[in-house]
Amino acid sequence: MHTPFFPSLRPRLATLGRRTQQLRQQSLCHLEKVMAPFLPPGLLSQADEGPNSRERVFSVRHTFFGFLYQVLNPKCPCRQIVRQVQALFALESQAQIDEGTSAYCQARKRLPLHTLFRVRAAVAAAGEKTAQLWHGLRPKLLDATTLSLPDTKKNQRAYPQSSTQKPGCGFPLLRLLGVFSLSTGLLLDYGKSNKHQHEMRQLWGLLDLFKTGDVAIADRGFCSYVLIWLLLLRQVDCVFRLHRRRPADLRRGKRLGKNDRLLVWTMPPEKPAWLPRCWWKKIPMQLTVRVIRFQLCCAGYRTQSVTLVTTLLDAQKYSAQEIAQLYARRWKIELWFRDIKTSMGMEVLRCKSPQMVHKELEMFFIAYNLIRCLIAQAGIINDVALDRVSFKGTVDSLRQFSLAIAQARSKKKQNQLVVQLLEVIARDEVPDRTGRIEPRAVKRRPKAFALLKKPRHQFKEVGHRNRFWIRNPRKSYA
Repeated sequence: MHTPFFPSLRPRLATLGRRTQQLRQQSLCHLEKVMAPFLPPGLLSQADEGPNSRERVFSVRHTFFGFLYQVLNPKCPCRQIVRQVQALFALESQAQIDEGTSAYCQARKRLPLHTLFRVRAAVAAAGEKTAQLWHGLRPKLLDATTLSLPDTKKNQRAYPQSSTQKPGCGFPLLRLLGVFSLSTGLLLDYGKSNKHQHEMRQLWGLLDLFKTGDVAIADRGFCSYVLIWLLLLRQVDCVFRLHRRRPADLRRGKRLGKNDRLLVWTMPPEKPAWLPRCWWKKIPMQLTVRVIRFQLCCAGYRTQSVTLVTTLLDAQKYSAQEIAQLYARRWKIELWFRDIKTSMGMEVLRCKSPQMVHKELEMFFIAYNLIRCLIAQAGIINDVALDRVSFKGTVDSLRQFSLAIAQARSKKKQNQLVVQLLEVIARDEVPDRTGRIEPRAVKRRPKAFALLKKPRHQFKEVGHRNRFWIRNPRKSYA
């Protein structure tokens, strides 16, 4: 304190400043002590200049972990994070802070998006160090899904709703294409677009993610002559399910085994809309692929025939049975999307502008990758298969143990709690339900409210309920 004014208040102001700085150095949400080993050092520090250079209560690090806490706790409002800060200030000093959420929301808006990109990539790279190879190759899974956004004008312009819905009655839809590691379940990268763009256009921007020694695994929607050639150009193999528009006559071609043939495909007559014309001129007229057909048998169900297309042409090194078993593991990506969307609550996002929606997406994927890193660490230390570790159980264990780790008084006690956390995660195994089928059905009936078939500001609910209303409870009038 070098100000010449109010000399009698200098000691008090200096003490208050030191207490405030100590509060800024504490973890708001108790997650930093557990997640710090997986995060790159210095990436969440204050900037030298610019929007995040000032020393604030909601610094970049505190805002990041506050946002992470909201992601790991579905339906956690911004007010709860502000109350955590108020509790820390009440514990250490008598200073008062604003009870509103405006400061925290502005801090979330100031979070640099490129920093979140780097954090997600660094966590994925750290988790991939424990990945296991398949015949010396790195399997990567592809699939797409959709998310629902709040119905705001900005979100509707960026991600318009389905054309079959009336204006003001639907919700913006975001199409998401994810690339996952088969061994660890980590999200390596993703592409986003609106519902009206094709998945292949998103994948065009993610092709640089595939390196030499990778093998791409996807369903029949990605079985394309052009995509197979683009992957081969990068020395990347693929295993796709055969598209219905590309017939495969296994009576032709070179025989490698039963229901195993080498076929020569010809170039399609028309250029895909997502491919630049300069690349279309480079595509060869013919391509040699391997077609495998196997029977999918499940007790109590009709036998299903599955046809695969792959560029793993060596039948001696890659047998048809091993390739079929590799493709059968593709279903895991559906479970991983369920972990993110259902268990973590990402199916319906909450931010009201595309700028914040992108940051919310990054935070969800950072949290997901951090949980996957914890699962991998617990599985390796306790010798447990990663597929059997419960994702939801890991999230619940992290929430509770992080509070105890933050309250531990010594570094030794913290390390002991972390070891116990990993043991609890490893013991929480899901049962092996081979061939389990659970139909999507809801037993609990919804309440008989009227359907909102108009925008909210135009909708008027009937003020009385007569016999006609009881017979037709879902019909609305304006």
